[in-house]
Amino acid sequence: MPTRPLPRTPSRRPVRRSPVPRPLVRRAVVAAVAAASLAGLMAGPARAGGDGGEGGDGGPADRELQRRLQAFVDTPGGPPGAIAVLTAGGHSEVYRAGTAEVGTGRPPRTTDHMRIASVAKAFSGAVALHLADRGRISLDDTLGRWLPRLPAAWHRVTVAQLLDHTSGLPDYTWSPAFIEEFAADPRRRFDSRTLLRYVAGEPLRFRPGSAYHYSNSDNIAVALIAEAATGTRYERLLDEIVYRPLGLRETSLPQGYRLPRPYLHGYAVDPPTPPEDLSTAISASGVWASGGIVSTPRDLGAFIRAWAGGRGLGPAVRHRQLAFVAGSSEPAGPGRNEAGLALFAYRTRCGTVYGHTGNFPGYTQLAAATEDGRRSLTVSLTSQVNSVTNPRLLATLRVLQEDFVCRLLKRPKPHGA
Repeated sequence: MPTRPLPRTPSRRPVRRSPVPRPLVRRAVVAAVAAASLAGLMAGPARAGGDGGEGGDGGPADRELQRRLQAFVDTPGGPPGAIAVLTAGGHSEVYRAGTAEVGTGRPPRTTDHMRIASVAKAFSGAVALHLADRGRISLDDTLGRWLPRLPAAWHRVTVAQLLDHTSGLPDYTWSPAFIEEFAADPRRRFDSRTLLRYVAGEPLRFRPGSAYHYSNSDNIAVALIAEAATGTRYERLLDEIVYRPLGLRETSLPQGYRLPRPYLHGYAVDPPTPPEDLSTAISASGVWASGGIVSTPRDLGAFIRAWAGGRGLGPAVRHRQLAFVAGSSEPAGPGRNEAGLALFAYRTRCGTVYGHTGNFPGYTQLAAATEDGRRSLTVSLTSQVNSVTNPRLLATLRVLQEDFVCRLLKRPKPHGA
């Protein structure tokens, strides 16, 4: 039985805004780039096989999950706002807690824009696999073929190894020069197509295909390969291959720091200091194809159903997409994580869903769906939660995410019931 929506009373929580980046913003940026590549280095890849204003979306049908989402937001150091959307058969259950903007009481909505962080890697994967399915590139093509100006030591890395993070490419977001420049001016406009120059003098971390290591450099290289193979800018490829076919009208890859309105405001949360609004404090150009996309919960759900469901992919490419190695997304998602081609398997006690997570100053994301693409889950927070910023809160979040997966799959009651 549906429960009543949360009361829309104005929040009294103070907030600090950052039209010009403050020290807390700079610390958040440094934490972000340091945490973005924390997935462990393995010895070798182990192969494993409602509300009326939102287009008819339903309210929270599970009172216990709604209570626990609210409790998560109310936890000291928790995000100011959260929204979880479960969709099956054209019907959605929307769970929300807290506010989309501190001081307003406005609840998060499925039509609010937000930074999806590393879930953007799934979009670059969608472009690459589409091109592979149509013979424009091969998943076994090398960096040397398409990007010969990159260091010769990198040339043997394949597209597939970039997509499942077994390439060994050094992560440019670990570069001291990149961190220094980003932290000094978070609104700086980087040349997104030259981000790999920060690590161009470094060798591979390991022999390609021999280990797993999450690297933001991988998806920058994937986008550059897509451009080289087609002669078309990556932003246009996203529009032609992903946005338009799926009807994603509120999804984009900006270069600057501004967000389309309305948007979920993202915050740095560091009690007892009031939350600091980071929504427009940081440029997306420094993460580009690896984490710069802006979307809405509604668009993100539509995308992940298509991507996890293999929409438009032939059997050969689909088989490659779902070949997994041991490795976690960043931050780790619910259950046991395994890495496929720009797609992670989250093997929970209630079943397996496929998707991607992401974190960025002010935002934490999970987007996942069933293998048939018929059911999806998105969980969006308005603060950054990872193993560096708040490991205990991340552990709580992963349990809550798993319980939402159980609700999506109509399996047993959640742990906290």
